[in-house]
Amino acid sequence: MISPAPVALGLRANWRQFWLLVLVTAFVGSMAGLERTVLPLLAEAEFGVASRSVALSFIVTFGAAKALTNFFAGRLSDRWGRKHILVLGWLFGLPVPFLLILAPSWSWIVFANILLGINQGLAWSTAVIMKIDLVGPEKRGLAMGLNEFAGYLALAATALVTGYVAHAYGLRPAPFYLGIGCAAAGLAISLLLVRETRHHAELEARGFTKGPTPTTGEVLIRSAWRDPALSTASQAGLVNNLNDGLAWGLFPLYFAAAGLDLARIGVLGFIYPAVWAVLQLGTGALSDRWGRKRLIAGGMLVQAAALAGMALLHGFWPWMGAAALLGAGTAMVYPTLLAAVGDVAHPSWRASAVGAYRFWRDAGYAVGALLAGVLADLLGLPGAIGGIALLTFLSGLLVAVRMPETLPARRSPRPEASSIG
Repeated sequence: MISPAPVALGLRANWRQFWLLVLVTAFVGSMAGLERTVLPLLAEAEFGVASRSVALSFIVTFGAAKALTNFFAGRLSDRWGRKHILVLGWLFGLPVPFLLILAPSWSWIVFANILLGINQGLAWSTAVIMKIDLVGPEKRGLAMGLNEFAGYLALAATALVTGYVAHAYGLRPAPFYLGIGCAAAGLAISLLLVRETRHHAELEARGFTKGPTPTTGEVLIRSAWRDPALSTASQAGLVNNLNDGLAWGLFPLYFAAAGLDLARIGVLGFIYPAVWAVLQLGTGALSDRWGRKRLIAGGMLVQAAALAGMALLHGFWPWMGAAALLGAGTAMVYPTLLAAVGDVAHPSWRASAVGAYRFWRDAGYAVGALLAGVLADLLGLPGAIGGIALLTFLSGLLVAVRMPETLPARRSPRPEASSIG
């Protein structure tokens, strides 16, 4: 009988499992990318949904489902193990492309996005937690950069491909065939090849002073307002995904109203998450050297400037520049926030902390879709984009004023550090 390999922390020691999980994240991102270009246009073209608020209802349900599932994914993976939750996420994802292909009414689309939100919340959250488990405290920012790079590059590529497929073959069913293969591949890899990583977190926890493990409610309260690092990260994450919900739901309508065809809308839908994905390879690692706070605050301000440019400028090339700038700002923020949460939470309840942060962050999809829809109906599309640019600017200022540095090598000792882990 072959004895199991000894548990060790680090990217090099666990590179096979780490890269398998990167591949899994790419398939998870592809599932979300299926909708980025096509679904907002499908609402008007096939289902006759004229109201912006109603048209964005699929993002509201997606965001609410993903946010709630994120929180419970972290808690459940602490209790039941990471792999079980990862596989469960893919079981929820399997029906999504079939529902999008066969939907006879808009309510089917909304239901499909509930399932997609659960898939993303369980599968993506657990893949993040498993990577944090494997790498340990060293190069956590790099690990999160690689994770988010894979997910959002796959999302961007799928958005681009579905735009061209829709341009050539129509909005349905052809663009959604890719989702069937992505869901099947993600489930097969997760079930057959990915291994449990909770014992890596247990190994890391031996180097920490063990305090009382907070309850579910206590973790949620810390991430909402009590802990300055966790709560500021949560609000920045919420506003960041509010922006992403805006880009997902309103940008295709905004570009279509200006007369762009599906292929060019697909290109613009690709540029923003593609820049975001690629730059995360650098920004995640950079946060391991420079610290988390300055990248998060600066990234929110860059996003605000990009959204203002999107509202004030007009035309394919100016919008491409604004989309690229929005991707750069998001790349500064996204992996860095995850690394910051990993910095301050004790390994014994880190999965729960990541789940709580991702709950608040992905609530931004629901908040953003509701807010963008109402503002668009009241002020028009440019007014909605400009209003959310202002909100993003204020979020960046709050990070600069309230959030402490969390990188262990750079942060100052804090009296409450023992309560955090």
